[in-house]
Amino acid sequence: MATATYLARRLGQSVLTVFLTLTVVFLLIRMAPGDPASAYAGPTASTSELARIRAQFGLDRPLFEQYGIYLRDLVSGNFGTSYSFHAPAFDVVMDRLPYTLTLAVSAIAVTVVVAVPLGVWMAHHADSARELGANIFTITGQSMPDFWTGVMLLTVFAVLFPVLPASGFTSWGGLVLPTITVALLQLALVSRLVRREMSTALASSYVTVARSRGVSERALTWRYALANSAVPLVTAVGTRFAALLNGVVVVEVVFGWPGVGSLVVRALDTRDYPLIQATVLVTAALALLVQLVVDLCYPLLDPRVRLGKAA
Repeated sequence: MATATYLARRLGQSVLTVFLTLTVVFLLIRMAPGDPASAYAGPTASTSELARIRAQFGLDRPLFEQYGIYLRDLVSGNFGTSYSFHAPAFDVVMDRLPYTLTLAVSAIAVTVVVAVPLGVWMAHHADSARELGANIFTITGQSMPDFWTGVMLLTVFAVLFPVLPASGFTSWGGLVLPTITVALLQLALVSRLVRREMSTALASSYVTVARSRGVSERALTWRYALANSAVPLVTAVGTRFAALLNGVVVVEVVFGWPGVGSLVVRALDTRDYPLIQATVLVTAALALLVQLVVDLCYPLLDPRVRLGKAA
């Protein structure tokens, strides 16, 4: 019952969050400079033609009336028709979403595979010269802007030594460079979190007692200390994954990746209101869903956590 109540409350909060986000985006894109009719018709369009296009898209109506129509259509499952694609905006976003999900999942997978062992290793070599070297590596990766990292990787592995595709997703090789670019930014955050949690766990009394009873260091590290760090680790990974769903725009543009990020850039350039709103709706809903799944994992990872109290 507590779980059902928690789920109902979180779903209600998620719906309210998405609604407020869509409202803010609706207002902001209409306050931004630029005319969708001009972007749609081109620079040589006549005044009468622009007026006809504004009437066709309902852009000549008062703002509150546009907002009312938007909410009415949203409730009925109509997300509008993309000005530039001449197709349902929701369908256009869903066609691109698998590419963004593929990039986000691969980047998070690489992050976990590299950052967790690295964080454990740093905890076992805390305050040593070797840990300092690892810190320099991870912080350097985090400090480099993603567009700069992407351009450098393209220059080396697609131009100087053309072993990987420069852009697009024509083969799985095209996933390598974007994945490394995104994962480098996450490595420092996750590895340092693992290092901190592992150091705390390895110094705790239950690990000391287990060590005194002859439990091997391997078991202490992976079965006891790392298991105790699972909740903050899953929280960090889930948060980073949700952020990637909304934040890989630059990387997608640099690598010509056909995902939602590059779609947003095109939608903003053409003032494609329905497409922008559909993109925000889908990505916001996905991010909230990921966060909800992370919350539901807490009791499984740590029986002391109760969702009703956690909420």
